[in-house]
Amino acid sequence: MLRTSASRVLDDNDRDEVLALLDSDPVANVFVSSRVRAVGLNPARLGGQMWGFGPRGGLVSLCYAGANMVPVNAGPEAVQAFADRARKQGRRCSSIVGPVDAVSLLWERLEPHWGRARAIRWAQPVMATSHKAAVPADPLVRRVRPEEFDILLPACVAMFTEEVGVSPNLGDGGALYRTRVAELIRIGRSYARIDDGRVVFKAEIGAVTPYACQIQGVWVDPELRGRGHAVAGMAAVVEAALACFAPIVTLYVNDFNTSARAVYRKVGFREVDTFMSVLF
Repeated sequence: MLRTSASRVLDDNDRDEVLALLDSDPVANVFVSSRVRAVGLNPARLGGQMWGFGPRGGLVSLCYAGANMVPVNAGPEAVQAFADRARKQGRRCSSIVGPVDAVSLLWERLEPHWGRARAIRWAQPVMATSHKAAVPADPLVRRVRPEEFDILLPACVAMFTEEVGVSPNLGDGGALYRTRVAELIRIGRSYARIDDGRVVFKAEIGAVTPYACQIQGVWVDPELRGRGHAVAGMAAVVEAALACFAPIVTLYVNDFNTSARAVYRKVGFREVDTFMSVLF
């Protein structure tokens, strides 16, 4: 039996073993895998630590502990190990997100020490597709150009505020969020339909690995909802994602967002897993 003391902070010497574990479930682990592939495991570059459960050569579970805390392949023993480390370190993340069984168990152990969460999303279906949509794609959805940053940013802020419940401009005045929006535009992973300077639909591809990519930030101008822009826009983004980034396109959505789930099903997404998020 593994001991909870087997948890440890990983480094670049563990990279191959970490990626092998992450690639065992490329859809569930797309966010963490994309971070490791982009910057490695050095905490200064990773923006946090990667915790491992199990000895070198026998790694069983992971937990990305950065702005988000994300358990990977974490059973009860691993969750206990990660909870012990997180409790001693103190809360540094803005959310815990990942497979529902691991996150619910992790939060059960951390809540007495970290206090109440701002919000809990108990069930978030993970959806995936590997095919172009059977519905027509909006031909006006395209990559956002760098000079359109100021047009896109208010839509991104509105989406974030609507989805998360707080503005991304709190704290640092939105500097980090603006940097991320600009970066996604620069690397060609921000898509939108912009009509006469107005964002009608937008979405980003926030994480990419050789095996999967994850769509995030889906938003339609509230005044234009109910006109089919989401279905046609998502069809266009899925087509671009499959052509340019990865063979599987994934996302996760709140279970209570029935309209969004209906849109994704029309585009061809199917539910493959369930996440949970704890927001601070």
